[in-house]
Amino acid sequence: MLTFKINRLKVSFLTCLSLASILIISPSLKAQPTPENPSAPPTEDLSDPNNLRPLTQADSILSLQGGQKLMSEAKTAIEAEQYDVAAEKLQKARQVFNQLSNFYLQLFDSFSGIDNRIAEGQRQKALETGQMRDEATYQLALVHRAQNQPELSVPLLIQVVKSQNPTTELGKKAYQQLFEIGFVEDAFPTSNSTK
Repeated sequence: MLTFKINRLKVSFLTCLSLASILIISPSLKAQPTPENPSAPPTEDLSDPNNLRPLTQADSILSLQGGQKLMSEAKTAIEAEQYDVAAEKLQKARQVFNQLSNFYLQLFDSFSGIDNRIAEGQRQKALETGQMRDEATYQLALVHRAQNQPELSVPLLIQVVKSQNPTTELGKKAYQQLFEIGFVEDAFPTSNSTK
């Protein structure tokens, strides 16, 4: 028993000696200045060409701005009745927003219970990009209707109803399209009508 205590003391002494020698040999460490408001995210000028964060650039395909750019290009194509171009742009926008939403949800799951501030921010981004995905999906369904391909609209509209819930504005509009196509027989009652 006494031998065990002596061995423990030797190990403790050697550990302290090792740490002391590391501190003596190491260059002096300096603390970094603390920002005035540590909870505030760093501000950055996104128009600065020296900003090297690629996903904050408007021309990045895997960004909110990239998806919005595709939606804008699709709107222009719809106005020019170039439905094939519009369908292609909307499909790409759906993919971008869906990927972003899934990535933000994964980050939300990872940070839940660890850092609720970060988790909540990721959840909000997932909701925002999910909403944009559903809007792109709805617009794509309308483009397919304009191309006289309502059969391609049905699964898209059902995705919107499922994602949004039939009581939301976009969910109601998607269900109304399903009714107009003839896929469903019953109109969804609005708050003004009786059931």
